[in-house]
Formats: sequence, structure tokens, C-alpha cells
Amino acid sequence: MPLRLRTTLLVGCLLAALACLLPSGALAAGGGAKAGARSTGGVSPQDPRFAPAKRGKIVAGLAVPPAGAPPEVVAVINAANEIVRMPYRYGGGHQDFVDSGYDCSGSVSFALHGANFVASPLDSSSFMDWGMSGKGKWITVYTNPGHAFVMVAGLRFDTGYRDRRTRGTFPGSGPRWGKARPTRGFKARHPSGF
Repeated sequence: MPLRLRTTLLVGCLLAALACLLPSGALAAGGGAKAGARSTGGVSPQDPRFAPAKRGKIVAGLAVPPAGAPPEVVAVINAANEIVRMPYRYGGGHQDFVDSGYDCSGSVSFALHGANFVASPLDSSSFMDWGMSGKGKWITVYTNPGHAFVMVAGLRFDTGYRDRRTRGTFPGSGPRWGKARPTRGFKARHPSGF
């Protein structure tokens, strides 16, 4: 490619980049807008709809929602906390949300029902078509035909899993809060807006 053409392309790219940056910088500096006119564009960092999701904490086995979390996220965490330490029971939580033990998808269903994201319990295969595709900002259900767990405010709510590399089982035997786990082989789904 001739030097003149490369230089022209480079200058064009730089001008395009500046054109994208200039309006927001000009408005922030007070230029480019009439005095007293309401500016548009840009978002307050305090606006919870657009701020990055914050991480919750685990205290004595229970999740504590982060300050400023949307009420629906708090409701999911509070619902999940209600069944923490319940025993694992295959099929548990599927006939009714209230049960004496919970399996993986029964636990996820119970937690999501706390914010009315599900009307009835779902199994792990049903979660594969639930909600929106991909990772959510605050809530993500990871599912495949054999297992489901949910990440809420950076915390994992799960009934346990076996790590093939370390041969360890985490956290184990029923609904519990824990840290992130590998998600390979899982489909990510999330409630709209979360």
C-alpha cells in the first residue's frame, strides 16, 4: 500500500475518532450547547440502571446484597437465603416452591421466584429457553440438561459441583452460596433488564 494512501487512511481514522469524542467533551465543558438548554447523552455514574453491577458478600453462609442493588436483585438474594442449608433432594422444589429439600433447578427456581422472575418451578432443561440469552448484568442462570445454578451480584447459588481438575466438590449437598465456578458446557440466560 502506498505511503500516501496509508497516511490518508490514518488521518481519516483519527478524525473519525475525534468526531466521536468531541461532542461529549464539548458538552461536558459547556461548549456546543445553548445556555440553559438541557443536555442529553451521558449517564450519571450513580444511576443504578447503567452503573456496573456490584458484588455481594457472603457472611456466615448467607449472601448480603451490595448497597444500591436493584430491589429485584435483593429479593432474589433474600429468597435464596431462606433455603440455604436445606438438604439436597433430587426433584426437590419442583412440585411446589416450598419443600423439605431442593435440587439444583428447584433452588434456582425458588430464588428467582422471590422477585417473580418465574411463576412455577423449572427444571434445568426448561431454563435453557427461559429469559434472555447471554450473561446478565446482575443475574445469570447457567444451565444445561443436567444442572443449573445462578450467579447473583457476583455470587454463585448452587447445590454443588465436582471439579474434575482438582477432584474437589464445592460447596456441597444442598443450596449454598459460593464463589464463581467454571461455566464451560453451560448456557447463560438472564431476566430481561438484569
